[in-house]
Amino acid sequence: MEPDLSKYRLEGDNSMYRLPSGLVAPVVTRGGGEDANTADSGGAIRISGVSIQHTPATRLWFGKVSNEPGYRSVTHHHGEAETGGYVLSGRARIYFGEKFEDYVDMEEGDWVFVPPFMPHIECNLSRVKPLTWMTTRTPENIVVNLPDVADADLRDWLDR
Repeated sequence: MEPDLSKYRLEGDNSMYRLPSGLVAPVVTRGGGEDANTADSGGAIRISGVSIQHTPATRLWFGKVSNEPGYRSVTHHHGEAETGGYVLSGRARIYFGEKFEDYVDMEEGDWVFVPPFMPHIECNLSRVKPLTWMTTRTPENIVVNLPDVADADLRDWLDR
């Protein structure tokens, strides 16, 4: 089945993305050249490969998030940003809902969408292995930290 392209503009002006050389071209961030100056949620190590900080991107943040064994974030949300995540390695849990009594678990190869303004807590389920996510947000890497909750108040966290 052919996709319906009528809803997409097939032509447009991308001149705002011109590089200093004047050329409009893909921008590659080489491994080790990522930007580590990102907002965080209490200990998550975030680096951006594509962001407004070091590429011409203006409506996208795409990066890698690493969590040490046993890590859990502080309570936070991502403002107006839609967030997509992919578990590259490890096992993850996201607490959400009224008093954070609900959660979803993920493992390597799983994808997740987190809606804008949704308070949540991100966790590494393993006590011995790191967790690595690939994460994208639009429009930017917004992190709004909120008053935290105690570990004991998170269902199934202490006895995982």
